[in-house]
Amino acid sequence: MSTAILESEEVLTTTTAPILRAGPASPEQAAAWEKFTALPMPVRTNEEWRFANVKDLDLSAYTQAQPVDDATREELLARSQGLAAVAGRMVFANDELLAQETLADSLRQRGVIWLPLNQAAAEHPELFRKHFMREEAILGGQKFAALHASQVRVGTFLYIPRGVEIDLPIEAFHWQHGAHSSVFPHTLIIAEDMAKVTLIDYYESADPSAPGLACAVNDLWLGAGASVTYVCVQNWSRQALTFQMNSTVVGRDAQSKSLFAQLGGRHVRSESVSHLRGPGGRSDMLAVTVADAAQEVDARTFQIHEVPNTQSDLLYKNSLDDTARTIFAGLIRVDPGAHRTDAYQKVRNLLLSDEAEANSAPGLEIEADDVRCTHGATCGQIEQEELFYLLSRGIPKKDAQRLIVFGFLNEVLERLGHEPVQERLRELVRAKFGTDRG
Repeated sequence: MSTAILESEEVLTTTTAPILRAGPASPEQAAAWEKFTALPMPVRTNEEWRFANVKDLDLSAYTQAQPVDDATREELLARSQGLAAVAGRMVFANDELLAQETLADSLRQRGVIWLPLNQAAAEHPELFRKHFMREEAILGGQKFAALHASQVRVGTFLYIPRGVEIDLPIEAFHWQHGAHSSVFPHTLIIAEDMAKVTLIDYYESADPSAPGLACAVNDLWLGAGASVTYVCVQNWSRQALTFQMNSTVVGRDAQSKSLFAQLGGRHVRSESVSHLRGPGGRSDMLAVTVADAAQEVDARTFQIHEVPNTQSDLLYKNSLDDTARTIFAGLIRVDPGAHRTDAYQKVRNLLLSDEAEANSAPGLEIEADDVRCTHGATCGQIEQEELFYLLSRGIPKKDAQRLIVFGFLNEVLERLGHEPVQERLRELVRAKFGTDRG
C-alpha cells in the first residue's frame, strides 16, 4: 500500500456520501473509494447484520470534518484529561494532530517509533505497508472498512522493537467537532518479539449531542512473546453513527488483551477479530457497555484459532436501560489441525427496563480434536434481594441500582490488571451513570 494513501485532500461528490473526501491522487485510496461505492449497503436479511437497525446507516448527511479554530483547539486540549502518568500522548481533532507529548529519549534511543500515522507512512514506508489494514474485514463491515481506507488521514503509529517494554501507558485522544462532520481515527501497533506496551484510545465528541460519523480501525500485531494491552473508550456524541473494526494478530507465546468501553453513540457497530497464529498465543477480548435512552450497540466478534495450543477468552457485559438495544454475535473457530485449543466466550446482559432488549448469538465451529471450547449468554434483571439489602441500609433506590450495575461491570475492568487504567475507566463509567439521558 502506497504512503500516498494518507495524502489526498480532494472532495468527490457521489450519491452515496455527497461530500466525503475521496482520493483520486492516490491509487490505493481511489481504489478503496471505488470498493466502498460498489459494495451494497447492509440489509437486515444478511446474517452478519441480523437484528441491526440498518435504516440508521444512511451516510448522506455527513461531511468532511474541517480544522478546528484556535479557541476550540485550546478547549479540546484542556478537556483531554487521562492518566496522571503516561509515556506519551497525542491529541487529534477532526483528523488533525493538535498536540503530541513525545516519548522519553531512552525509549527513542532503543528504537521505539511513536508518530502520527501519516508521518510514519512517509518515514517508514516498508513497515507501514506491511501492517496497515492487511487483514480484511470479515464480519460484515467490509463497506465501512473501505470507506475508512478511502478517507483516513491521520492516526497513531506505535512500533516497539524486540525486547523493549514500555512501563507507562500511552494515550491518544480523538475528537469529533461540528454537527454532521466525519472522522476516521486509526491506530496501528506493531510489537516485535518480547515487546510490551499498553495503549488507550479515547473517542470523544466536542458536543455530546451533535450528530456525527466516526469510522475507526485498529490494527494490532504481536510478535513472539509480546504483550499488548489495548483499551478503547468510545464516548462519541449520543447522536453519532459509529463504526469500529479491530484486528489482532497474535504470534507464538504472545498475549493480547483488549477492552472496549461502549458509552456513547446512537448506533454503534463494533467488529473485533483475533487471529491466533502462534502456538502458546492468547487473546483476551473484553467489553463493557452502558446503554440507555435509544442507544443501539451492535458487537460482532471472531476468535480464530489457526494453530495448536492457543487460548482465547471473551467476556462482554452489557447494562441496558430505557429502550436501549444490544446485539452480540460471536464465533469461535478452531481450524483443522489446531489441536489443544482452549477457547471461552461469555456474554452477560443486565436489563434495567422492561423495554430494553438484548440479542445474543454465541457460536462454535470446531474442525480439530482435543479442544476445550465453551460459550454462553445470559440475560437478567437486578436481583431483588440485592436491591432490598441496599435499600434497607438507607441507600436511595437509584443509587442502589447504580451500585449493583457498577459491581456487575467491574468484573470486566478488573481483568485488565492495571489499577490506574482500571480506576480511570471506573470514573468514566460513573460519569455515564450520572449524565442525563439523551
